[in-house]
Amino acid sequence: MDQGLIDRIYESAFTPESWPAVLDEISGIAGARGGSLLTANDNVLGWTASQSMSEVWEALQAEGLMVCGDRFNRLLALRHNGFLSELDSYGGESEMGEDPLYRKILWPLGLGWAAATAVTLPTGDTMVLTFERDRARGPADRATLDKLDALRPHLARSALLSARLQLERASAAGETLAALGIPALVLDATGRVLAANPLIEAMSGRLRWRGRDRVSLADPAADALFQPALAALGSTGPGAAGRGLSLALRGDEHQAAAVAHLVPIRGDARDIFVRCAGVLALTPVTLPNAAPAELVQSLFDLTPAEARVARRLGAGETVAEIAAASGLAAVTVRNQIRGVLRKTGCRRQAEVVALLGGLRVVP
Repeated sequence: MDQGLIDRIYESAFTPESWPAVLDEISGIAGARGGSLLTANDNVLGWTASQSMSEVWEALQAEGLMVCGDRFNRLLALRHNGFLSELDSYGGESEMGEDPLYRKILWPLGLGWAAATAVTLPTGDTMVLTFERDRARGPADRATLDKLDALRPHLARSALLSARLQLERASAAGETLAALGIPALVLDATGRVLAANPLIEAMSGRLRWRGRDRVSLADPAADALFQPALAALGSTGPGAAGRGLSLALRGDEHQAAAVAHLVPIRGDARDIFVRCAGVLALTPVTLPNAAPAELVQSLFDLTPAEARVARRLGAGETVAEIAAASGLAAVTVRNQIRGVLRKTGCRRQAEVVALLGGLRVVP
């Protein structure tokens, strides 16, 4: 067994950018054109691959087949702690042809056989390693699978270590925000909570904990805006829907108003094994200072006109006073106020006044 290859496998736990080269090296052992490493539950959450597999992943995205298909489910159903070929899960090429993965993607590219294995991660997701062979070469034989099985414990340990490290980093990020006085949750690409700091745990009245480590906002109006943004958090690439969002949380006799900030994590801060995709931070509103228009506009994605109207509402002006000062018709001001209500998640002008009256710029 090549000790140098084993060392490079473990190195990849700390430097994920090393995985493509490692997959290329193992592809030579598998008699494959290239290899892919993906993490998934019902959908592919993250992946890395040999450069030779770029056509496969581009085709998967173009065909809309990033949802885990029949091959993935058959592999998991076998619950085998080792590498398998399609002959272990399919009745032959005629049955494989019923799967669009082969019919639309692999066969047109000259591929069609693979050696694959699955490993359960501490996040509850599954890591799958596949080494794609040319269709003309036929399925991997037992001797080839045995060679891959000798590497599998090292591959599994490296992946588990990487996932644990990323979970620790998520926890450390939450603790850092707590040290800054910011109640926060760290979320993965599916909206699942990876870490929660003690400050946000103390604000339980603001959040509703749901099954499978999910969370919603206790304020129904704010949550109606929050859930679609949460669902889009894992979006990547051109035209991705994931974006930052700030939402007003109304107060009552038991707690002050607050603002919830959903902040996406992009670029190098993300990882294939644990996709820390966003942070939810809560800011209590406690001080009676009207916010500047620029702050209001940036927090709630208001137009400049809506921000000016919101600022004047926060300062205590009436619709008539705002219309007179702005040279606008009262009906125009009311239309702008409706936009403010919709974007902040408030239902009444009084709630906007209470919310904006407590926002301030932190020195």
